[in-house]
Amino acid sequence: MSYNEKHNDANGEGNRDGESHNRSWNCGAEGPADDAAVTTLRERQKRNFLATLLLSQGVPMVVHGDELGRTQGGNNNVYAQNNEISWIDWARARNYDVLTVFTRRLTRLRADHPLFRRRRFVTGEPAGESKPPGIAWLRCDGDPMGDPDWSAEAARTIIVFLNGEAIPESDALGDRIVDDSFPLLLNASPEDVEFTLPDAAYGQSWQTVVDTADPLLAASAGASVKAGARCR
Repeated sequence: MSYNEKHNDANGEGNRDGESHNRSWNCGAEGPADDAAVTTLRERQKRNFLATLLLSQGVPMVVHGDELGRTQGGNNNVYAQNNEISWIDWARARNYDVLTVFTRRLTRLRADHPLFRRRRFVTGEPAGESKPPGIAWLRCDGDPMGDPDWSAEAARTIIVFLNGEAIPESDALGDRIVDDSFPLLLNASPEDVEFTLPDAAYGQSWQTVVDTADPLLAASAGASVKAGARCR
């Protein structure tokens, strides 16, 4: 989130080493910035990426230091850097940095809910009579995604509904796994978007437990909203 290009000059290879196609975005300034708009956006993007990763199925792969916002000064090939470029700032971690605390909350949420750690691929097949499927893809207005929606080039929003009552797996004792259900509201546009929560068939009410716009929000303090309500 801090660099568009690699900055491997300290390696002594004329910046020719390391991968050049990093698909990164510096949020408006290359390297360290004192522009509040840039730094605020960078911190939000860090939380967006961590939340997307840790609330996805499969084994999450995090490079050590990501939870601290470590940038390595834009160097993506630190094999020759046994110094501040590659070191971890442990003092920052001990001071309970906002990003570290947010990451800890995400890992706790993932550990507490088997819904995010399913051992089988999720399908959109019906979970039973009058029950929503194990996963459903909805538009920001709460209606199911259709073929035209998937093809819409300008689409930047989606609701991913994960059904905690449709996990076809058993625990170590052979008991059926049942969990809470979660609608994940994802907005990749640069503007705030109003979402309409799924109707009562998916759940009567919902509570906000993670909000990348509010990293200090305690799960117990999240707003409780009813099915069909609108939120941002």
